Amino acid sequence: MTSNKKRIRLSEIIGPAFYETHKLIDMGVIDEAVEAGGRASLKSSYVGTELVLQLLKHPDCHALVTRQVGDTMRDSVYAQILWAIDKLGLTAKFKCTQSPLQCTYTPTGQRILFRGLDDPQKIKSIKLPFGYIGILWFEEADQIKGGEDAVRNVQQSALRGGEFGLTFISFNPPAASRNWANRCAREERKGKRIHHSTYLQAPAAWLGPKFLAQAEYIKETQPTKYRHEYLGEVVGSGTQVFENLRLEPISQKTIRNFDTIENGVDWGWYPDPWAFNRCHYDAARKTLYIFDELTRLRTSNEETAKLVQQRIESWESVTADSAEMKSCADYRAFGILCREAVKGPGSVNQSMKWLQGLAAIVIDPHRCPDTAKEFSEYEYEVGRDGAVLPGYVDADNHHIDAVRYAVNRIWMRRGA
Repeated sequence: MTSNKKRIRLSEIIGPAFYETHKLIDMGVIDEAVEAGGRASLKSSYVGTELVLQLLKHPDCHALVTRQVGDTMRDSVYAQILWAIDKLGLTAKFKCTQSPLQCTYTPTGQRILFRGLDDPQKIKSIKLPFGYIGILWFEEADQIKGGEDAVRNVQQSALRGGEFGLTFISFNPPAASRNWANRCAREERKGKRIHHSTYLQAPAAWLGPKFLAQAEYIKETQPTKYRHEYLGEVVGSGTQVFENLRLEPISQKTIRNFDTIENGVDWGWYPDPWAFNRCHYDAARKTLYIFDELTRLRTSNEETAKLVQQRIESWESVTADSAEMKSCADYRAFGILCREAVKGPGSVNQSMKWLQGLAAIVIDPHRCPDTAKEFSEYEYEVGRDGAVLPGYVDADNHHIDAVRYAVNRIWMRRGA
């Protein structure tokens, strides 16, 4: 791994939680690694180490490390890179300076640059002696003003030229699900690895008895704080509607064992989308599983009917919003067993409270990314005084409505 006489073992530097990420990067399978996790999960230590390793592996490229505020970098990411260089036995081969803040690998002249995102001009004005920036690290990404757009702008400005490109995005998940970083950790794509780590995966000897004792104390005395800070869970900011949400894979084997399937449709055209969902309700465990979705804009009833028919069995029924009787009739004309949802005064509140009262709402974020986004980001409206207002916001809730219609018969029967 290095040219030093003493062989450095990666297992002595990076935690076991990151072995798979390291392997995938080395294989060239991913170009973006999202590392989210709780306190002392070792994610920053890993990213700093991996950044140096990849720099050495690609002698034509340089690295850029960023945080929102430039003045915070010397005692955080810069110190982290110095630690990684030392642990890899490479101190003699790097020249590191604080003015400017950078580390240079002397055998090749490759640079690790540090820039704050509070001054975008410093990134645009970067001049390199050769090659290109191939590695980016966004640390404490949840604090980045402008969120996804700011990250994309930096990528477009910095990652120019060269065959190799790798982006790290690391952060402790903020409490609010709507934060762009939490959303980033839900949105999958080819070449992107989303990984969550906690201190429980780290070697205990690396953390020390004092840290572990403190974690146990917080676990016993402040469980919500423990879940947020130590386990890196998105616990919400007090305004989330669905506190019983679980975003996790639902296997095909599990789906095959569902004895009943409920299907729902919320009509839409543009800008509101047409939304479809497939669900299963486990009454014994009071758990709702949402495992399939479709989302379309500017799509006719005939076209969406064909899409639904490809998703359901011929004997399955679909419950749709009764506000569009003609659309429901269209579906029946196209051969779908479509029924109108039973609605009336207070039906929205009743169905929403039923959903909120379940032991769990399980959504597969890979199969249902739009549904996962809506449910996880759906919040109560807050007044000027900061108090939560009664009622449910009628916006960005199309799949929520489709699910409400899908289980219409269930909550109506149970309510009766």
